[in-house]
Amino acid sequence: VQLQASGGGLVQAGGSLRLSCAASGRAFSKYHMGWFRQAPGREREIVASMSWSGSDVGTYYAYSVKGRFTISRDNPKNTVYLQMNSLKPEDTAVYYCAAADLPWSAAPRGVNEYDYWGQGTEVTVSS
Repeated sequence: VQLQASGGGLVQAGGSLRLSCAASGRAFSKYHMGWFRQAPGREREIVASMSWSGSDVGTYYAYSVKGRFTISRDNPKNTVYLQMNSLKPEDTAVYYCAAADLPWSAAPRGVNEYDYWGQGTEVTVSS
């Protein structure tokens, strides 16, 4: 599967952005999907993940974004979204979407557990 992330940009603190990740190829609905981010000089970290079923039980948020970010997916459109509200300067990073093909009920959280990656979209939050 090929992934194309979009929606990044420059926003003031407190603002919102919605990232999209469009997948090409078949069987998008069988993949767990994740959003990761990488700030300069830091390791890539998970932001949110959602299982192939889209169930709330299989959804995970990093503590730093919980209550502000929402991951969702539209399987007929082969797209996963990340709605980011109440953005903070520390949210500044390149954001990546990723897909994992694992027989688990919940989406994985580790970078190395994802098989396919998008090219990244840059988010800059000014103070």
